[in-house]
Amino acid sequence: MPTPIRINPSILAADFVNMQSELGRIASADLVHVDVMDNHFVPNLTFGPQMVERIQAVSPIPLDVHLMIDDPERWAPGYAELGAFSVTFHAEASADPVALARRLRGIGARAGLALKPGTAVEPYLELLGEFDQVLVMTVEPGFGGQSFMPSTMPKLLSLREEVARRGVDVWLQVDGGITAATIGMAAEAGADTFVAGSSVFSGDDPASNIDALRRAAQSHSH
Repeated sequence: MPTPIRINPSILAADFVNMQSELGRIASADLVHVDVMDNHFVPNLTFGPQMVERIQAVSPIPLDVHLMIDDPERWAPGYAELGAFSVTFHAEASADPVALARRLRGIGARAGLALKPGTAVEPYLELLGEFDQVLVMTVEPGFGGQSFMPSTMPKLLSLREEVARRGVDVWLQVDGGITAATIGMAAEAGADTFVAGSSVFSGDDPASNIDALRRAAQSHSH
């Protein structure tokens, strides 16, 4: 059975003033990726809980919230309580990733663990069953429009092997520089969930961009 492919457009690349209509244009995607940045963990500031709550209220597809913030223990549960389908926090910012993941799952959200390009995956392999998703950043987090880093692919390969070995249902997500040209490399390495910003929202037809990304990923997935 082929791996299900999920395309999660990043609204970092959307027109913020027309958010509701922008969300309507990506209704054929699987989830909407919402980047929460605090200007501390990363050098950029985006949305907080109030904006995410409004996006949740009007989005035709579930929310995949990515917290690029310090102190996720304090803030992440609130996003789960808003009804986000999935809440991902950074390994580098969390004091106790397993405890936080269990708390998010207890509220009813999927729990995701994100790793920056320079963060080793090995310490987390034995904890895989505690998470529903692992996000391998394929750029340094903080800004959209950066170039994909192929050097992060060995991490995905390690994760894919471990997921198969343990027989756990963990989505493997990539975020950063994902285009029709790079998505195949990530799919081949084992990714099944793809965040794409500019490559979805550039041009007049996000729905056809989503289709093109999905086809490109499917043709390389195992």
